[in-house]
Amino acid sequence: MSSTEIAVHIDNVSKNFKLPHEKSSTLKSTLVNFWRRDKGYETQHVLEDISFDIYKGEFFGIVGRNGSGKSTLLKLIAEIYSTSKGSITINGKLTPFIELGVGFNPELTGRENVYLNGALLGFNHKEVDAMYNDIVDFAEIPKFMDQKLKNYSSGMQVRLAFSIAIRANSDILLIDEVLAVGDLPFQQKCFETFKDIKRSGKTVIFVSHDLGAVESFCDRAVVINNGKMRGIGQTREMIHKYGSILADEEQIKQEAEQKKKESDRKKVLHTGTGDLLITKAELLNAKGEVTKSLDEGEAFTIRTHYLAKKDIPNPTLGIGVMDKEDNSILGPNTKEAKFSIGALNGEGYIDAKFASNVLAPGTYSVRAAMSDYDGRTPYDFAENLMRFKVVGDQRFGKVYLEPTWKVKK
Repeated sequence: MSSTEIAVHIDNVSKNFKLPHEKSSTLKSTLVNFWRRDKGYETQHVLEDISFDIYKGEFFGIVGRNGSGKSTLLKLIAEIYSTSKGSITINGKLTPFIELGVGFNPELTGRENVYLNGALLGFNHKEVDAMYNDIVDFAEIPKFMDQKLKNYSSGMQVRLAFSIAIRANSDILLIDEVLAVGDLPFQQKCFETFKDIKRSGKTVIFVSHDLGAVESFCDRAVVINNGKMRGIGQTREMIHKYGSILADEEQIKQEAEQKKKESDRKKVLHTGTGDLLITKAELLNAKGEVTKSLDEGEAFTIRTHYLAKKDIPNPTLGIGVMDKEDNSILGPNTKEAKFSIGALNGEGYIDAKFASNVLAPGTYSVRAAMSDYDGRTPYDFAENLMRFKVVGDQRFGKVYLEPTWKVKK
């Protein structure tokens, strides 16, 4: 690899696409939208301010996740796309292995397509004659060469296209995931071919999600993420950098999901007829003070506030104390306790007093439900009414009940 001769010079390149918000399906709508100043476009910034050089004889990797802009960059280098800003200078003849099989005619036979694609690559008839057997042997489809291409499987078409493309007599090769073609033995054959290409001293620009292949072949690599260049240097260093980017993004994603879960847990959710609403819940300590924290074993009260919009005769109240995994730890209700609330109308509250705290240290939430006495009409089921903590020495289990100990010897 020469460190002085530049094969590809990429200077401050950006690429934007315009995504239309409206679809014109008729001639009238097309004409109307043509004369509108605001055509409803959204600009998508695919690449932003990309600059680097690729040297002659270098096997150069482009690394990034799906949607990062890697393939767009290859198509810019191949002049399939034009840049929105900046310039790309190519020093030498370039062949793109981006979309294998472009130029194939399904109505022609495999043999005819070999000569057609050979012509597209700049070979004359005698030159294709000389390489024909090697192309067919490499593709491993000699029995099918006189059949029409439309009868080939997609894998057979790609293998034939690849076998033709690697004959290209060019200085620079663009390779986009072509090592994924065919079955495992054919992929291995592709690897061996690229080892030969690397030894030949040609310049290769390689995009792949197979980081092992990138590390095996590439002298240097660039990392592209969200359309921006994140680093350029020795391949192993860039692969580690790419891994760090993915790890950071995954951590941010997990933190965002956790925040959403926490936010959802804090939201009070109501279901029911709404004739009687549970407006809030409060926690009172042994002194009768409103609190968010209890000591182990401390007596406490859960106070449930309600608003009855009409006369409600003797409803049932159930309280749920849930752990941080949303498992039910305590679930008393007035019907099981044979406690009569009586008729309700307007605002008020109902206290459930616990003589001791059986909960182990941790974070808990409170839910409550009110229904008619028989439980057939749900007035309100309110989740995430309140959260509180229990503090103290760690005890085994979710709850702690002190037994009476007895020993027999």
